[in-house]
Amino acid sequence: MSLRFDLNEGLEGKLQSLEDLAWNVKQIQDEMLEDILTVNANTEYLHRFLHGKFDKEHFKKNIPIVTYKDVQPYIEGVANGEPSDVISAQPITGFTRSSGTSGGKQKLLPLNMKFLENIKFLRNICALVICRHVDGAEQGKVMKFAFIKLESTTPSGLLVGTYFYKSDHFRNQTSNFDFSCTSPTEIVLCRDNKHSMYCHLLCGLVQREEVVSVSAAFASTLVRAINFLEEYWKELCSNIRMGHVSEWIEDTSCRNCVSEILGGPNPELANLIEKECNQNLWEGIIRRLWPNTKFVECIVTGQMTQYIPTLEFYSNELPIVSMNYLASEAVFGMNMNPLCKPQDVSYTFMPNMAYFEFLLVDQVNEVKIVDLVDVKLGSYYETLVTSYAGELHIHDHVVL
Repeated sequence: MSLRFDLNEGLEGKLQSLEDLAWNVKQIQDEMLEDILTVNANTEYLHRFLHGKFDKEHFKKNIPIVTYKDVQPYIEGVANGEPSDVISAQPITGFTRSSGTSGGKQKLLPLNMKFLENIKFLRNICALVICRHVDGAEQGKVMKFAFIKLESTTPSGLLVGTYFYKSDHFRNQTSNFDFSCTSPTEIVLCRDNKHSMYCHLLCGLVQREEVVSVSAAFASTLVRAINFLEEYWKELCSNIRMGHVSEWIEDTSCRNCVSEILGGPNPELANLIEKECNQNLWEGIIRRLWPNTKFVECIVTGQMTQYIPTLEFYSNELPIVSMNYLASEAVFGMNMNPLCKPQDVSYTFMPNMAYFEFLLVDQVNEVKIVDLVDVKLGSYYETLVTSYAGELHIHDHVVL
């Protein structure tokens, strides 16, 4: 069920694997549902519904559609020290909080290794598709503004935070399709987001000629990064000119890795950056400071659409690529046409991420649930997600 790439395989071979995945949606989805039910059969939540039957018909007839509120007591139980198997056969190794960008309050959501594997898969396959559409995308570096969220622990001692960046999946990236970044891991893991933002920009400016894309999770983060640059460009230039990191960056690991990237005084580069920023003309600033940038990557759908004009202004209308469709509940899919206009973005569901169903939303309130292979163009659906992490038959996301 989980499509894996042979890293010794050529680009065309990997793309063929992706096409094979698309042609076998029904089989993959059916096998995934059976596997989820079999693996989780003895959990407290599922045991009362399954009665030893794992087929799709029994699942659809006997397991109720629920919202987050219905499974919240089980999630909070694990957070408070109950064993994971009240809701998930695979050990729950941490929690994340939903971003809230879809509207509504943040939710505490459980994570296990399957979710992290899905994130890694999505990163690799998105990079693969970008390489197919953007010549030379793999030949430079990404200036990626990535941050960890404020962390906490549950009463049971499990981490609540940006779990992926603390995992081995992030630290030990081996795929030749996971792009190299201008910022070392230490900057991403810096607990102070202001310090992290400053160091991201400093590293990106020093390596400006190598940058082929500018990236963040959300469009709002990229806008915030340019606003930060407007405020701190003089100090950044001073750091580059002197080859010394500002003293207020107190994180030792950040200071050490950034100092190594600075590599000593560089007054010529500092003068160049100063000349561009001193104009107080920020139109096209991304392309002016990072001249080899081929595209900007961030999520621009949903509430992020409001930032599209601002990003177009800053980037001199470089392609804005919105690749990912994911949430804290599950990984959904990706944009197979990355160079489309931001307003035209659509996402393809990946059938090996979770088991997906769709609740038809119409004017007469007809209750009709269809599988991924049976959705119809022009209809509105609410997505139902059944995953390995314990979110069983949850609905939250409205899609077209």
